[in-house]
Amino acid sequence: MDHLAKALDQLREDNLYRTRKLNSTAQNVEPIINGQKVLSFCSNDYLGLANHPKVIERFVNAANESGVGSGASHLITGHHESHNALEEELAEFIGCEQVLLFSTGYMANLGVVSSLATRNSSIFADKLNHASLNDAALLSRAKLSRYAHQDMVQLEKNIAINNSVSKIILTDGVFSMDGTVAPVKTLQLIANQHDAILIIDDAHGIGVLGKHGKGCTENLLSNDEILIGTLGKAFGTFGAFVAAKKETIEWIIQKAHSYIYTTALPVAIAEATRTSLQLINSEAWRRKHLQELIQHFQDRCKQTGIKVSASSTPIQPIILGSSETALHVSKKLLESGILVPAIRPPTVPNNTARLRISFSANHTKEQIDRLLLALEQLVT
Repeated sequence: MDHLAKALDQLREDNLYRTRKLNSTAQNVEPIINGQKVLSFCSNDYLGLANHPKVIERFVNAANESGVGSGASHLITGHHESHNALEEELAEFIGCEQVLLFSTGYMANLGVVSSLATRNSSIFADKLNHASLNDAALLSRAKLSRYAHQDMVQLEKNIAINNSVSKIILTDGVFSMDGTVAPVKTLQLIANQHDAILIIDDAHGIGVLGKHGKGCTENLLSNDEILIGTLGKAFGTFGAFVAAKKETIEWIIQKAHSYIYTTALPVAIAEATRTSLQLINSEAWRRKHLQELIQHFQDRCKQTGIKVSASSTPIQPIILGSSETALHVSKKLLESGILVPAIRPPTVPNNTARLRISFSANHTKEQIDRLLLALEQLVT
C-alpha cells in the first residue's frame, strides 16, 4: 500500500489534505472545536433548530415511545406511522401530491436519478452541481451533458439537438459552494419545451428561501418537477425527502435501490422533524433575521472592499484562488477564534479555493461584525 502513502503525501504537498475537527458540544454558533471555543461560520443549521429545546423534547419523548432504531427498511416493517405523518405534512408544506422520505440527501439523489434514467436517457447537468448529483448521473449510465454554471443558452442548445428517448435536467436549487440560486422559471420553460424531466435538489434552500420557507420553487412548483430537499440543514435534524407526483413517487419506491435496501429513519428523527416543520411554519422571524444578517454582511463587504460573491443566501463565499491562500486565511481566522472553512478542489474548480461562510439565524449582528473586522485585516 505504499502508493497510498505517497498519494496522501502528495495531497498534503498540494494543500488538499483534509482532516476532521472534533466538536465536543451541541450544535450552536459558539461550539468547542478541538478543545477551543470558537465563533463558527460553517454550519448548515441555517435556522438554528438543531439544538432547539422543543425539537429535542419531541425527539426524547419519541425515543422513549418508539425506541432508537426503526429496525427494518420502509418496505419491510420499518415504515412507521410517524414517517407517514411527516411525509403528508411535508407534502402539504411544499404543495405537492406526495413526498417520500430518504435516509440521507445523498441517497435521495442517487435513488431518484437512478430510478428515472436509463442507458437511453440523456442528463443535462449544471457544472457546479453537488457531488451527489454528479455521482447519481454517472451511476445511472445515462449520457451526461454538462452546461456551464447557469448558462441557459448552452443548456437549450444542448438539449435541442439531443434525440434521446428521455431527457432529464439536473440542477441544485441553491448551489452549496457559491450561494447562487437556480433560474427556476427558465429551467421550467426549457423542460416543458423539450419534454424533459426537471429535477431540483434544493437542499440549501428549503426552509430558508421564500416568504414561507418553501425554497427556490416557492410559488413556482408544478406537478411536472421533482424537488429534493434535506432535513439536516434548515430543519436541524436528519434525512431527506423527494416531492413529486404520486405516480413518480410510487415508481421511485419500486425502483430506487437507495430507498429499498436501507434502514428507515429512526422514528424519533421523524417526530423531531415534524416539530421542526411546525417551527418553520410559525417562526418566520428566523428567515427574516437571517436575511437581515446576509444584507448587513453584503453591505459592509462593499464598504470595506471585501470581495464576497453576490449571494442572497446564507452561503457567502470569498474566492481567494489558491488552496494555500485559502488555508492560510482560514488558519489566521481560527487563531483569532473564528472558524471559517477553506474549501478547495475537487469540491470547487481549480484555482477557485475559497472561504465558505455560512450564517445561522442564531448569529447576531455583533458576531457578523467581529467576522468582518477579521476579514478586513486578512483579505483586503
